[in-house]
Parts: sequence; structure tokens; C-alpha cells
Amino acid sequence: MIATLEQATKLGLREEEFEKIKEILGRTPNFTETAMYSVMWSEHCSYKNSITWLKTLPRDGDKLLVKAGEENAGLVDIGDGWGCVFKIESHNHPSAIEPFQGAATGVGGIHRDIFTMGARPIASLNSLRFGKVDNPKTKWLIKGVVKGIGHYGNCFGVPTVAGEVYYESCYQTNPLVNAMSVGVVRVGQTVSATSHGEGNPVFIVGASTGKDGIGGASFASADISENSAEQLPSVQVGDPFEEKKLLEACLEMIPTGALIGMQDMGAAGITCSTSEMSAKGEHGMIIHLDKVPTRQANMKPWEMLLSESQERMLIVVKKGRESEVQEIFDKWDIHCVQIGEVTKDLNLKYYMNGELIADVPAESLVLGGGAPIYERQYTEPAYFAEINKFDINTVAQPADLKEIAYQLIQLPNIASKRWIYEQYDSMVGTGNTQTNEPSDAAVVRVHGTEKALAMTTDCNSRYVFANPKKGAMIAVSEAARNIVCSGGVPVAITNCLNFGNPYNPEVYYQFVEAIRGMGEACRKFDTPVTGGNVSFYNQSEDGPVYPTPTIGMVGVLENVNQKMSLGFKHSGDTIYLLGAHHNDINCSEYLHHIIGVTHSPAPYFELEEEFKLQQTLAGLISSKMVKSAHDISEGGLFACMLESAMANGLGFTMTTDAAIRKDACLFGEAQSRVVVSVNSDLCALFEAELKGLPFSKIGHVNATKEIVVDNESWGYISDWKEAYDTALEKLLA
Repeated sequence: MIATLEQATKLGLREEEFEKIKEILGRTPNFTETAMYSVMWSEHCSYKNSITWLKTLPRDGDKLLVKAGEENAGLVDIGDGWGCVFKIESHNHPSAIEPFQGAATGVGGIHRDIFTMGARPIASLNSLRFGKVDNPKTKWLIKGVVKGIGHYGNCFGVPTVAGEVYYESCYQTNPLVNAMSVGVVRVGQTVSATSHGEGNPVFIVGASTGKDGIGGASFASADISENSAEQLPSVQVGDPFEEKKLLEACLEMIPTGALIGMQDMGAAGITCSTSEMSAKGEHGMIIHLDKVPTRQANMKPWEMLLSESQERMLIVVKKGRESEVQEIFDKWDIHCVQIGEVTKDLNLKYYMNGELIADVPAESLVLGGGAPIYERQYTEPAYFAEINKFDINTVAQPADLKEIAYQLIQLPNIASKRWIYEQYDSMVGTGNTQTNEPSDAAVVRVHGTEKALAMTTDCNSRYVFANPKKGAMIAVSEAARNIVCSGGVPVAITNCLNFGNPYNPEVYYQFVEAIRGMGEACRKFDTPVTGGNVSFYNQSEDGPVYPTPTIGMVGVLENVNQKMSLGFKHSGDTIYLLGAHHNDINCSEYLHHIIGVTHSPAPYFELEEEFKLQQTLAGLISSKMVKSAHDISEGGLFACMLESAMANGLGFTMTTDAAIRKDACLFGEAQSRVVVSVNSDLCALFEAELKGLPFSKIGHVNATKEIVVDNESWGYISDWKEAYDTALEKLLA
């Protein structure tokens, strides 16, 4: 059936795109072909509104083994013949509609990207955003998302080691669910997502194909609305036990040498995997859809081509070695069915019961080939005028700062996320070092070596909303700071770029400026971008979410014993602030949620100061001059001190800086600052090593478990810990 313009636009194609397809094919496409182009040219698959700016990010580095976009995930050299494969992606829209399956399949999908390349996943992280906690729908979303992440990860057998959660009203309708996976592989034993060699057989392996997830890529490329629940079939359904079997079968198959290439069937399913592998290998394929194992009878060809059913891979095998591969998948009781073969012809030809139902050039479907590329208009947001009006002098200092601190540490963005992380298995695989000695980044052993990987996800989206360029620079800097505070050396990043509708000039301004800031910071820290995900259309009738360019960063510890934890260790140790005090409460949790000011500039930040801080701190940790290190982030200096004290149940005395406002000193979120504890006998030597870095001696650790601020008792650590630990679960009860 020849497709019409009306059908094409309903599928999400623009009129000029439909005309371009006609030009490529030299004819009007049929409905099946049009549906294929609609998913492959959707924002989710083609990055048509973002690729121009993504190409400006630094994508080269000494430790990169593949460049961004070359494979399913980034691959970096961590030394001694080992590589680290890692990536972060979003599953926002599915999670907004069906939070359990949306989050679960997000976890499953990102793990497949890792083991598709031949790496074994060793850690999972996430970055989550929800609306106000007291809203009943928010509670339903939180509980569903957390249960989905825990269910899939726990059953699949990969520990969830780190993450972040924020709550802001702008995420009420459109939550963000970003999942990250980190794996390890021996260098030289990776697999490419490619297809070549005329006559080589093409297999589909893993689960059967069903109607779940049909059009998921298009669904992810549209705004969320009241009618989005009608698109429930666009949400995939996951089976972690099937994926565990698929993982083991794939990793067993790779060493046989029988494999040409392998690709996960993620967004756009069979269409995506066949087209991307063929385009990369500069070959075509003949695919017989009637041979695809299905869960439902009488599936239409376009449904099979667009289905995003989970736990499936497309593999291309060397001709004559089919039986070796078949034997492995039979052993694991997994489908392994030949559905086609590689052709010299560059077209993809799909048949159903002998009838040709689609015939398209592979390259015309993919990013970097025929997929369209656009440059959108952008203008500075009007709300900047409100931000620029802010004056700290209009905010009166509260009389009772102890009470303010007590309220602050119970805010959902600051309080313990215990209710969430206790639902995740963090110890499976015995690599996670966080349980007894938490650090700013998760530190996970690389078994068989002395090495460890430090990993984190970071982004304060309110900072990015206030100043997209500076906010994105801060996100990269905080990720690097967390890794340095944990004893690691930052290596590279992956990103998950969550923004509103790119056709809104103010939203696109946020995107462009965030990319500029991210690129500048990554170049400074020598942490190239290995890949990631762009998620536009995160908005509802209420407007766009805060711009949220989530940074997933990985660093290396040459020896796991180099790890630095965040907790104070011994009574009598001296507490230092590295970095300067600032008379700054901009964008802080204190200003936003306690005082109630919604628009203020981003907090103080200078990239050169940040770089110097991190370089100095890395040297101090390497020479074992400090006993703990914890960066100042949400909640400011007091929250940082409290978290360091709670780790081992110790108390502290502290003195504020008389030269600045007391609320700014305690609760301000100016960047490039770290709290460290030092053996008091080493203070002179320690201070000599700072070499011009601003610092303050701000207090001491005590064994009395009392908190003393400017000679005033603020009670005991046990009471503060009880409030901090239970605040979120009380709100969710």
C-alpha cells in the first residue's frame, strides 16, 4: 500500500522529510517503509536537532579506544590490558506512563549496550528526577521506578552502586529516568556493531518479538500529555532472567571467533539493528520476517520491524560456523534463528512469506547517512531577567540558623536516599567498596587486577536552568571532583541530555549553551565525551523540565587501596576547607526551598579555580596527607560536614567566617570547595603542600559526638542522623 502524506505526518515525519524519502527511493514509499523512516528519522534515533552541536564536544583522547558514536557505548583504556565500556541513556517517557516497566527496561537496555561490545557489566548507576514528593502521583512514580530499577538489576545480577535523585515541581508530569552501566573487557576482545561478508548468515537471538514497544522511538520524540497513557503499547516489557541468559551466551560465543558483528535491538528494533550494522559495514541484507520468533500470532510486517521487545540481539556469523553458535544458544535455552543473510547490494530487503514488503538503502536510514540534520533557532530565555534581579541583600538572615539547618537536611534533595538504595542489591559481584566506607564516587574493584573504577552521575539542573553554560560546566566539574575526592583520576564522560522541545527557541538556547559549557569543562579536565543520549521533548502542558545534562563519569584508581572515603576518622583530627568562603546563596537549596526564591543566578564558579583545587587535592590524597575528603554540594558546608560526621558517628566543632553572612557560610553552594580532615600533627606539612590554594582551618573532629557551631551546641550526631535518614521515607509513607 502506497503511503500518503497524512499517514507520514501521523507517524511523526515532516512534509519535507516525506518528500526527501521519495527522492531517495525514486518512488513513493509504502506504509511499511514510511514507518521505518519515521522511527529511524525520529529525534530519538537520528539526533537530527542535536548532532550539529554534539559534534563540537571533545571526542578524542589518549585513553579512548573508540570515538563517540562509533559503537554502542564508549570504550576507554584503563591499563594492564583492560578496557572499560560505559554509557548512560534515558527512559523518561516510558517511565512517565508505566514507571515499573519503563525503568526496568531502561536498565536492561543500557546493560545490553555494554555486553553487546563484549564487556561484562560490573556496575549500574542512575539519575532520577521527580515532582514534589507530597504529590500522590509523584509517590506512585517514585515507588514504581525504584521497584523497576531494583527488580531488573537485582535479578540480572549487577550491583547498583551509585546515583542521584532530585525533586522539583517542573518534573511533575515528565520524570527523568537515566540509567548508566559500566563494564570491563580485555582490550582486543571487543565486538563491533557491524555487518559484512556477502552470504554471511544473520541471526536473531534472545527473546521472541511482540507488540510491546512498537513506535517507542517516536513516542520518545514527542511531548508528554494527558493522552500519553493511550500509548501504553509503546512501553516495553522486560525479563531480566532472559537477559542474564543472553549475556552469558553472548560472552561465551565471542571467544569462538565465529562472530562478525553484534548489535542490541533497542530503539526501533529490527529496523535499527539491520540498518545500522549494514550501513557501518557498507553491505546490505535480505531479511525474512516470517522466520522471526514472535509472541503473538499474525503480527504485521511493520509491527515486527518497529517492535522494541526487549532482550534481543542481531548477530552476523561467519558462514560455515552456524552450528557452533547455535549450540551455545541451545545450551542456554535461547532462541537463535537465522532470519537472513548479508548481501553485496547496499539495500535492505525485507520479505514476508516470500513477498518483498520493503526495499530501502541502509545508509539512508541512519545518522551520518541519509537522516536529516537541522539547525534550530535559539534565543535567550525571558526568565533570565527575573534571575538577574536577585539581590542577596533582600534576603533577611533567619534568627535561628540551627532550626534552618535541621529543616535543610530533611529536604528531599538533601536527606538520605536510604529508602531508595536499600531496595537495590549493591553487593552482588563483590566488587563494590561503598558499603562500609562511602566515598563521593562509587569505587568498584576490577577483579583479577589491583585496579578499581570510580564512577558517578551528576547534574544540578537548577544551576543549569539559571545559567546553562555555567551549570553544565559545574556538572562536569562536580563529577570530576567526586572522582578525585575518592582517590581516582577522571578519564572520560558519557552524557544524557534531557531537555524540552527543541523547536522552542528558549529550550534550544539552553541546549546549545549547555553543550558549550560541557565541552569547555571536558577539555579542561581532559575527559572526552565517549557517547551518550539526547532526550528532547521532556515537557508537558505545564512547560519544559529544567535543562538536565546529566554527566556520567568514570575514573581509574591504579590500586584499590588508593581509595579515599568521605567520613571523619579520628577524634582530634583538624578539619579544613579547601577553596574559599563566598558570600553566596545563589541557587542553593536553602534559598530555593527554605526562603522560597525560585529565580537566582547560578552559584559562584570559576573553572581555573576548580582545576587547581582538583590537581592539589589529588596530590594530597596520593601522598596520604588527608584522612577524608568530601565535596561541598547541595546544602552547603554544614550538610557536607554533617555527612562526613555521620559516616562513623563522630561529632565536630566548627567556626564560621565572620567576614561573610552566616547563612551563606553554612548553607551557600559556591563551587570548587572540599572539606578534608587531617592528622593534627601534620597540619604544618599539609598547609605547606597547598601552594597558594585558598584554605581555612574550620574545626576539629570530636569523640563526644556533639556538634558545636561557633561555640554553640547544636545537639548530637545521633539526633541529626535520625532526622537525615528518615525524612524521605516519612514523606513517602
